[in-house]
Amino acid sequence: MPGAAVLLAAVSTRYLIPAHAHSLRALFQQVAPSVAVIETKEREPAETEGAEATAEEYTGSAFLISADGKMMTAAHVVQVADEIRVKFRGSETVKARVIASDPAADVALLQLDHVPPGARVARLGDADRMEVGDEVIVVGAPLGVGQTMTWGHISGRHSPHHLLGDVDTGEQELLQTDAAISPGNSGGPMFNRDGEVVGIVSFILSESGNATPGLSFVVTSNLAKKLLLEEKSAWTGVEGYHLKGALARGLNLPQPEGILVERIAAGSPAQRLGLRPGRLKAHIDDEDLRLGGDAILAIQGIPIGAPDWRQKIRAADQQLAAGAGVRIDVLRAGHKLTLESTAP
Repeated sequence: MPGAAVLLAAVSTRYLIPAHAHSLRALFQQVAPSVAVIETKEREPAETEGAEATAEEYTGSAFLISADGKMMTAAHVVQVADEIRVKFRGSETVKARVIASDPAADVALLQLDHVPPGARVARLGDADRMEVGDEVIVVGAPLGVGQTMTWGHISGRHSPHHLLGDVDTGEQELLQTDAAISPGNSGGPMFNRDGEVVGIVSFILSESGNATPGLSFVVTSNLAKKLLLEEKSAWTGVEGYHLKGALARGLNLPQPEGILVERIAAGSPAQRLGLRPGRLKAHIDDEDLRLGGDAILAIQGIPIGAPDWRQKIRAADQQLAAGAGVRIDVLRAGHKLTLESTAP
């Protein structure tokens, strides 16, 4: 009976699609309008004096958190960007600028020129309520392909200064996930099953640099909210490398630790202050560095490497009133000098 066989096939096919798949589809459709692709342009300084700098383009992800156009992303996506453009699904491209950033925690806050029609505000959830085994989805632009969703679980929780193999998590409070994450996902949101953002994609630990095989990590929404919305971390526009140990001694730092200034965003507070980025690419002790720039020794009188120096510098920034002075001590070409400017 061919007719009965066709009917049976149709019924069987319908039941091959589980209710779980329908719920994931609905979840994606609910949250996708809050997620956007970020495209940035950054200057690549010439290695020789007088030569022309080149422009490099990068892709990341971000999500809308307020009706007035504020977005969260990863600091490493936008920290030294000279130009930032954001595109939501099916909408125009909108310019954005960084208004707050904490590179140590890898979180940043953007301000859109305007919110395009159709964009939807995401809800921030409580990452402290997430447990290993809870289902999550990640939405973003892996390898630049926007509006991509991957599904998985929370596979671990990591507090600040936890060792992941040889990697120190530093200031980051992290959730680990088995949801596939690739370059381009950085800065994108991880949602719980209620459609709330519980993390911001930060980095991957992998021998190949890709998600599989590898471990994927997101900064908790709680830490991002604290640093960007409650404490309002300042954006400096500096990308640097923490010098210590043999490397600090090898570069003749006059103290045990410092920050090597590698790149600076055009028009940033760091550029206005007069900090100089590096030019010469070097590979030292398995690290890719850019030498020849300033080495920061102290910020607001707090030496780099002093006990709790990051927290003390963050607290000092919080206390700066409009018009107050900003002071940074640097080592430049073997000489110490102090750079000063007025806070905005």
